[in-house]
Amino acid sequence: MVPIMSLWLPIFLSAVFVFIVSSLIHMVFKYHASDFKKMPGEDQAMDALGKLKIPPGDYVMPYAGSMKAMADPAYIEKYKKGPVAFFTIFPSGPPGMGKELALWFLYSVVIGIFAAYVAGRALGPGAGYLAVHRFAGVIAFAGYALGLLQNSIWYKRSWSSTLKSMFDGLIYASVTGGTFGWLWPAA
Repeated sequence: MVPIMSLWLPIFLSAVFVFIVSSLIHMVFKYHASDFKKMPGEDQAMDALGKLKIPPGDYVMPYAGSMKAMADPAYIEKYKKGPVAFFTIFPSGPPGMGKELALWFLYSVVIGIFAAYVAGRALGPGAGYLAVHRFAGVIAFAGYALGLLQNSIWYKRSWSSTLKSMFDGLIYASVTGGTFGWLWPAA
């Protein structure tokens, strides 16, 4: 068993490396550029929604509110008529990513903590690189990728976008596992 506090360096460095790799994926490789499409009539839709002064948050339309309401013929008719949408309203203003990048780094640290906990409980000091990589990598993959499936299952996000993001998760997991394997404490 390896105490989690003795794994602070791989936790932190794996988050740094994942941050760098994710930046490269989005700024250099750009295979996520097709994840979203421009809405037809974007300007008209923005004008119409802007007039409603919708506060930032997650929305669905049509909205039922309960399982019973989903059986109501009026709701079913609205659903058939469409459009049917899940959407998120962001705060208005100039785009900025500072907060999101900081939260992404913190998220990567949290995944590293979980990877450290599981690998540290399963393996002792001096464990082989591949064994450490396997444990830390599998936990990191679960953190970065598996939860994305529900977005396609329940919220109709395109499967191609979800699978590309899961591929990213596989890369991040490999980076995390590799960092832990490299910096694992000796016996």
